Amino acid sequence: MTESTNDRRQKLDGLRGRISSAGSKNDLIDAIEDALGVSAPVGEPKVIEALGKRYTGQIDEADAVSDRIDKIARKGLPKVWVGDTSVLASDVVGAASRDAQQMIEAFQGGGKALIALSDALEKAQTKDGTGRGKLRDARTMLGGKDGFFDDWHEDDDEEELRLRARSLASHGVDDLHAAAVDADDAARVAARDLNKFAAEARAGQMDTDELAAADRLALADTSNVGGDAELNEILSANDLERSGRAMENLSPAERARMERLLANASSPQEKAYLMKALAAGYDVGEVEEFGGKIHGKDSAWLQEHLAPVTTGSATGQEEQKFGDEHWSQDDETCVPSSTVTARALVDPVYALELTGGPDGQDDNPDNFRKRLHDEQFRMNDEGDGEYDGWWWDRHAAGMDSDGQEEISDKELGPHTGDRYDTQEMDGADDRRGVMPEIEKSVAEGKPVPFNISRKDEDGNMHGHSLMIIGQEDGKLQIYNPWGTTTWVSEDDFINGDLSAATDDRYSKAHKGDVSRVYIEQN
Repeated sequence: MTESTNDRRQKLDGLRGRISSAGSKNDLIDAIEDALGVSAPVGEPKVIEALGKRYTGQIDEADAVSDRIDKIARKGLPKVWVGDTSVLASDVVGAASRDAQQMIEAFQGGGKALIALSDALEKAQTKDGTGRGKLRDARTMLGGKDGFFDDWHEDDDEEELRLRARSLASHGVDDLHAAAVDADDAARVAARDLNKFAAEARAGQMDTDELAAADRLALADTSNVGGDAELNEILSANDLERSGRAMENLSPAERARMERLLANASSPQEKAYLMKALAAGYDVGEVEEFGGKIHGKDSAWLQEHLAPVTTGSATGQEEQKFGDEHWSQDDETCVPSSTVTARALVDPVYALELTGGPDGQDDNPDNFRKRLHDEQFRMNDEGDGEYDGWWWDRHAAGMDSDGQEEISDKELGPHTGDRYDTQEMDGADDRRGVMPEIEKSVAEGKPVPFNISRKDEDGNMHGHSLMIIGQEDGKLQIYNPWGTTTWVSEDDFINGDLSAATDDRYSKAHKGDVSRVYIEQN
C-alpha cells in the first residue's frame, strides 16, 4: 500500500529523533535503514507539467468563447423564453458569460496548480535523493551490526565513528523530511485548488437530459441577493448532482409536473430553491407544497427565509440573523444547534419551517427563536444529550461523540446523500491529513462538523462544536452556533487555533485545540 504524503512526513519526523539520539551502533543502523525504507516522493513531474500546460493552453480558446458570448450580450436580446422551464434568453446568455469566465479561471488556475506541483515535486525528489545519498554513506561507514557482546562496549574510535555517521545521517534524514514536507504541502495545495475548480464546473454537475442545457446553465448560475454572488450560490455542486439524478429517476408524469413547477416559478431564485428541495430528497408532491409557500416571494424574502447564512465577503466575521434574532444556540446545545443550522443550509424545506412556521408565512423573529429553541432541544434528545439541574430548572449540558455522529447521520445524511464518520485529531499531522477531505466536502456543499477543546484556569477541559461550511483561497468558513460565521486560515485550523471564530479562551495560550472532525463518507 502506497504511503500518503502525510504518512511519509510523520514517519520521517519521528526518525529524525531516533537518528539524532541513537546511543549505539545497532540502534543507529536500524534507524537509518528504517529511514531508507520510507518511500521517496512519488509522481512524474514532467507528466504533471505537461498536463498543466495543456490546461493553460486552453485559455485562448476559452477566451474566444467568452468574447463571442459577450458580443451576443452587447447586441441585446428580445424578451423570449428558452429551455424546458421558461428561462429568459438574456438570463441564459448572462449565465453563459459568467460560466465562460469561470472556465477561463479554472483552466488558468488548474494549470498553474499543476505546474506549481510539478516544480515542487521535482525539487522535493532531488532533495530526497541527496538525503538518501547521505544516509547510504552513513550506513556504509558503520559496516555490519555488532554482535550481542560487542554492543556492550564501545571504544573511543568506535564512538567517534558512530558520532560522525550519526551526524551525516541526521543531515540526510533532515533532507528526506524537508522533501516530504515540501511534497505534502504542494500536493495539498494542488488538491485543494483542483477540487474547488472541479466543484465550480457547476452546470456540468447536473447530469440529466431531462432539462435543457439553458435550464441547467441558468440554475447553476443563480445566487441569493446580498453579498458576493459566487459565495452565495443557491445550488451547491452536490445539489446540482443530486437534483439532476432525481430528475432522471422521476416517472414521466412526475417529471412533467416538476417541469411545470419550474416553468411557473416567478424568479430564478424561486426556481433554484425548488430544485434544491428536490436535491434534499423530497418527492414532487412535497416540493409542490413547498413551492406554494414561496411562490411569488421576492429574492430578498427568499434569501432571509431559506438561507441561514449570507456571506458578504471571504474575510472576517459576520453575524447570521433572521430579523433581529441570531441563528444561535440556547444553553449548552452547540452540537445540536450547529447541526440545525447545517441542515437548514442543505434543506430549504426545513429552513422555511424554522423561519416561517407551518404555513411558511410567519415573519415574527420571536416565533422563529422559539421554533429554533425547540428544534435544538429535539435534536439534543435525539442524540441522547445530557441535562443538568432540577426538573424546574432543567437545561442542556452537552452531547458525546456518539450522539453527534448519530444526529449528523439522521439530520444531514438524508439531505446530502452521505453518512458521517468520526475521526479523532491527535495533533497537527492528523488535521493536516484530513484537510483534503474537508476541502472537497465543503467545495461540494457538504458541511463538516468538528469539535474544539480548551482548559480553564483550574485545569478543567471544556468543548465546543462548530461547522465548516465554506472554503476559499486557503481559508475555511466556520459557522459558530453563537450566531456568527468567520473565515479562518487553514494553517490556524491545522495548528488547532480557532480563537478567531470563538474567543481567546480557545487560543493556544489556553490549550485550545481541534479534537475531533466528522467527515462525510459515501
